[in-house]
Amino acid sequence: MTARTRNLSFGAAAVLIVAGILCAALLDGTAAGVVAIALIGVGGVVAVALVFLAVGLSEDRERAAEEERRRSGR
Repeated sequence: MTARTRNLSFGAAAVLIVAGILCAALLDGTAAGVVAIALIGVGGVVAVALVFLAVGLSEDRERAAEEERRRSGR
């Protein structure tokens, strides 16, 4: 994952959360509350999923580097 892709992904999650907060603050009614909760929830889930993806990718890179060190005999 490139830095640009990572930034865009986390930015999209942040936009969802901010949109949910704005929806809750500016709109009245039950439907607006449901939409706000949905936006905040989806944004939070996306953010957590991206964190897990970043951790998994770093572990894969570390594992590949370790395998390369073993193959080169160091």
